[in-house]
Amino acid sequence: MTLKRLGVFGGAFDPPHLAHRALAEAALRQLELDQLRILPTGQAWHKTRPLNPAHHRLAMARLAFGDLPKVVIDERELVRAGPTFTVDTLLELQKEHPQAEFFLCMGLDQAQALTTWRHWEQVLSLATICVADRDLESGETNHFDPPVHLKHRFISLVMPRLAISATDIRARCAKGKKIDAVVNPAVAGYIDDHQLYLIHNS
Repeated sequence: MTLKRLGVFGGAFDPPHLAHRALAEAALRQLELDQLRILPTGQAWHKTRPLNPAHHRLAMARLAFGDLPKVVIDERELVRAGPTFTVDTLLELQKEHPQAEFFLCMGLDQAQALTTWRHWEQVLSLATICVADRDLESGETNHFDPPVHLKHRFISLVMPRLAISATDIRARCAKGKKIDAVVNPAVAGYIDDHQLYLIHNS
């Protein structure tokens, strides 16, 4: 199958939540993608806290996104040795799909840190960066404004107002609070079944 428009959405997904899901849905709809690859991070070079084991994050990603049409859960970063770098993933995908145009999807915080990424300028040459704008409680939109000379490499994804973070979810789990309103019910069940994010696990 020849893919012409291929989306790439990576993250720790520890855990994946409804804002992640909304970003995936927005990318599929607004970018008219032939396929969206969901890539749980392997060894995250930029995170100071240890991530939950790969098999748990992969299982939760499948529960969170697996029912979406045109979505493929891609395990490559979980099995790759050493730190995970987006540029390596994009280069691999480019070799596999040389005819494809790539769209790298991310949240506002990732976009703001983009220039700290390994070979970030090469990342910009390999993919159009698609940033999820967030509506604020005031009704305004928190919008990423790239440098003028790079604006042509960025697209905004319109997102619903969802004040959700994985950090907050982990904290809620550690205190035994419900998370049903912010994650897929199947993901909530998985977290409960495997006792993830409890105090001794956080």
